[in-house]
Amino acid sequence: MSDQKCYWIGFNLVKGIGAARLRALMDAFGDVETAWQASEDDLRAAGLNARIIENLVQLRADLDLELVWERIQSQGIHVLTWQDPDYPRRLLEIDQPPPVLYMLSELLEADEWSIAVVGSRRITAYGRQVTEEIGASLARNGITVVSGLARGVDAVAHQAALQAGGRTLAVLGSGVDRIYPPEHRNLAEQIIQQGAILSDYALGTPPDAANFPPRNRIISGLARATVVVEAGERSGALITAGFAAEQGREVFAVPGNIYAPQSKGPNHLILEGARPLLDVKDLLEILDMVSIGEFRQARTVLPADAVEAQLFSILGREPLHVDEIRSRANMPIEKVSAVLTLMELKGMVRQVGGMHYVAARETGPDYVAGNYETGDE
Repeated sequence: MSDQKCYWIGFNLVKGIGAARLRALMDAFGDVETAWQASEDDLRAAGLNARIIENLVQLRADLDLELVWERIQSQGIHVLTWQDPDYPRRLLEIDQPPPVLYMLSELLEADEWSIAVVGSRRITAYGRQVTEEIGASLARNGITVVSGLARGVDAVAHQAALQAGGRTLAVLGSGVDRIYPPEHRNLAEQIIQQGAILSDYALGTPPDAANFPPRNRIISGLARATVVVEAGERSGALITAGFAAEQGREVFAVPGNIYAPQSKGPNHLILEGARPLLDVKDLLEILDMVSIGEFRQARTVLPADAVEAQLFSILGREPLHVDEIRSRANMPIEKVSAVLTLMELKGMVRQVGGMHYVAARETGPDYVAGNYETGDE
């Protein structure tokens, strides 16, 4: 087989092999093809237990990877792995990112600027109004809305972004060929036109209840921050918020009526330290995402302000980790990350993996560090 992705898909189908075990196999064998074809003794030496080896050997005997790959391609489904340059950068930063992503449509560079909006399936009139305002405002500011295509808050967030002419990503708890809930098929088609449908579950995977909590880590992992609009005390939205906090991402919660069951979740999050969201402008300012649409159009390599100039002067051809850049710049990590992302969009810097950055190219002849127009104060 000529396409290595066949083997990634094969391992994605083996019960018991997730991100950690697949990475260990790649470390042991060098690549997925060699790992897929390894003997039972070698698999055992690589750390797999008897049950997983049995699952793998049985699947290798029963599965025609070429037919599986042809089926995926015939349905217009894209497959991304850790090794693909198009694999979402933010998702790659989380602990144990999914080795394989199945996708309808495609991701754009613009989708790095994204916010997750999640909440209860039992949305109230208040929740609908707030979600529509958040989704539309984010879209108008050039920010991609990420959610889970579920009934309630998720669907309203997707719809609001679409109606405002923005992009939105839907992460499923099933295969991308099993849209759930079924009444959202038309919505899914619209999302494919103005965003993408993603899942780490193999084709044909049904929407089992056990699938949804794990998929929530992808929703939060794709986004710079997660907003919880309405949620009960045992809501999946709270699971998403928990993943976001573990991933080092901001969590915002919309405060609500203390007597309303749908507000118990976000009110509790605020009590636990989440930022109360009173205005979308606050969200954008805290995350340094104001006027992202304007910034995306900027392609000059000249620093726009003193912060960009300082970071650019720190970077060279040798990769530096973002923590080292933060230390040398003596700035908050949130500020450094936000400005580096802007500089990357402008073509000033490149991320070369593992949150390491280099200067992308030399500046123009008129540039002198610290010598530029900053405009009126």
